Amino acid sequence: METCNQNVQKTSNPASCVYLLGMIGAAIYFISNATGFWAGVLGFLKALVWPAFLVFEAFKGLGV
Repeated sequence: METCNQNVQKTSNPASCVYLLGMIGAAIYFISNATGFWAGVLGFLKALVWPAFLVFEAFKGLGV
């Protein structure tokens, strides 16, 4: 019986670092412009999904 040794290497994708920095920047922006606690919570949630807003607006601008 043969044994299969797999060398699994976990690497980080550079895009994940850019996403993280963008998320932190968006969270700071949205929370600093919030007028109340729940607006800050909503701002944090928006910061988690900011790429979806970006792609949506880009497609809308391109007429897709």
